[in-house]
Amino acid sequence: MMLAFCLAATVVLYCLNKVLYARHARIWTHPILLTPAMLAALLLATGISLDEYTADTRLLLWFLGPATVAFAVPIYEYRRLIREQWLALAIGTLAGVAAAVGTSWGLAHLLHLSPEVTNSLLVRSVSTPFALATADTVGGNADLAVMFVVFTGLAGMLMGEIVLAVMPRRSRMASGASYGAAAHALGTVRARELSEEAGVMASLLMIFSGLVMVLVAPALGHWLA
Repeated sequence: MMLAFCLAATVVLYCLNKVLYARHARIWTHPILLTPAMLAALLLATGISLDEYTADTRLLLWFLGPATVAFAVPIYEYRRLIREQWLALAIGTLAGVAAAVGTSWGLAHLLHLSPEVTNSLLVRSVSTPFALATADTVGGNADLAVMFVVFTGLAGMLMGEIVLAVMPRRSRMASGASYGAAAHALGTVRARELSEEAGVMASLLMIFSGLVMVLVAPALGHWLA
């Protein structure tokens, strides 16, 4: 019964909030922001613990597997763009991953965070499936890593447009690349709202950044050990 309630509440609230956002597009009505807030209020009102909610909605986490495999679809669909922009994609991906890992490591040491928290923070700028796949490899905690991923995505979605506004004018593709490299899936959602070009570039940078993180995670974990 609890499983059905938590699953239904999550899916129904998200769908309703998507309809609300389509009619009244405001940053505070975005389903990515509004749904977690409403779920938190619901858990408090019903007395359901976070552990119970997580256990009862684990089926949703299972869908991350197919979602990861589905990342191959845009790579195939936009293979021509990849061939044309391979250098920009490669530089953007490597620069984005290096900046994310470097700033995370520097911030963690500045704040004297524990090794587990520090290592979990390193994978904050890749999407959840890749973060889950690499968190243990770098010596982090998967639950902490997911939390940092969500916070990073929300921050990127909320502040990305402000940051890009004060920078020298760039093309839509460059703006999309910034969203995808820095704010993964949530940044990609925001980029798609700007234009199709920005959304495509954000998707590719998000995927390639995740793949690079998976590849470098063993060496990173060895260095941190």
